[in-house]
Amino acid sequence: MAGAHGAQAAGQAHDVWPGRRVVAVWFGAFTIYALAMAVFTGHADRDWAVWAFGGYAVTAMLLWFGEGWLLPLAVAVGGALVAPLLWLVTRVPATAEVLVIGQSAQHLLKYGTPYLPPSQLQDWKSYNPYLPVMEVFGLPRSAGLTGVLGDPRIWVSVTTIAVLAVAFAVMSPHRLRGCASCRRQAAWLTAFAVASPLIAFQLALGVTDPPVIALLGLTLALATRGKLVWAGAVLAIACAMKTTAWAAVPVLAVMAWVRYSPRIATRFTATAVAATGILTALAAPEALATPDAVKAVKQNLFDYPLGLTKHKTPAASPLPGHLIAELGPIGHWTAITLMVLAAAAFAAWILLRPPRDARDAAWRLTVGYTVMFVLDPTTRFGYFVYPLALLAWLALTKIHHPERTVPTPPDQPLLVGAAD
Repeated sequence: MAGAHGAQAAGQAHDVWPGRRVVAVWFGAFTIYALAMAVFTGHADRDWAVWAFGGYAVTAMLLWFGEGWLLPLAVAVGGALVAPLLWLVTRVPATAEVLVIGQSAQHLLKYGTPYLPPSQLQDWKSYNPYLPVMEVFGLPRSAGLTGVLGDPRIWVSVTTIAVLAVAFAVMSPHRLRGCASCRRQAAWLTAFAVASPLIAFQLALGVTDPPVIALLGLTLALATRGKLVWAGAVLAIACAMKTTAWAAVPVLAVMAWVRYSPRIATRFTATAVAATGILTALAAPEALATPDAVKAVKQNLFDYPLGLTKHKTPAASPLPGHLIAELGPIGHWTAITLMVLAAAAFAAWILLRPPRDARDAAWRLTVGYTVMFVLDPTTRFGYFVYPLALLAWLALTKIHHPERTVPTPPDQPLLVGAAD
């Protein structure tokens, strides 16, 4: 009786699903995007676009004229991700990201650090702007696994899909074991997210952002449920992969302080920071062992992304930060100064008007990422996948946003909340 009642409640909770034709329109938009990429881009980008165009177009027609969800979503995932991923892995030379992960993993296995010393940094492809846990995806090939299964893109894709599935499961209103509607909706949301250009395009090309984005989604899901220690542990994995994830630590810490308590905020922050350090040390035990190793970390993780090394990143989209940096040394330092000022303004914003819940924190991160990427002197349009993915997360999880179990505090500065 209780199970039947739970299933009935679950069914009522999911009556807000978007209609088939609404989703068909979305895939129609994806089709137009893929067509534009096929026409105006080249190389691996075009290969993905040709496959994705067919997958998106057929999916849109199946949703508009057919019945059921399984076939359209299977076609979407197959056309936008599986087919182009296998095509690119087997027929197209590896992208720069894949090469960097591969060579860094080899160096990690041999020397205990994924970063080449300054004397071996011969060109921009020699630099590794990722933290050591990212190199885990290159270990299968470095350990001797050949063919498709040794390619980092396969493991990046599998990890991203699995983490997204867990994130949507955590966001479900009911436990998946006892709610068929929740299981179907979590699967639908995972398939839709994976098939979207935000995720499918980057996974097919071996871009390293999707697993970090998926971990941020799972972090927000756990924070929504009030599981702040678990959220800190998951966020630590992302922070040990890429510095981009670090921005989420202070935002969620302030949210936890105001919404829950200073003790919970401290536990979250301590978990995130300590676990990041432990994971990094375990993945690269020799990264800080010598002065040369420390210098290599500095040049790879900080100087190179800021454009302060001899060899520059090819990321050069005509956004304000890059255009200012192109004016010369003064322009470059002006762009960096603007980034620092923007970070200070962002910190003041979240302290004076703290985020009230995880969704509010996601909005703040969206704004923060957008501003920082606009001002970054080595910026590129691809970085905006982070704010766009956060907006998509907010839209998809709103479908079954769980009821609040903790009263929302009044909108007040952090110091006032602490005093209370």
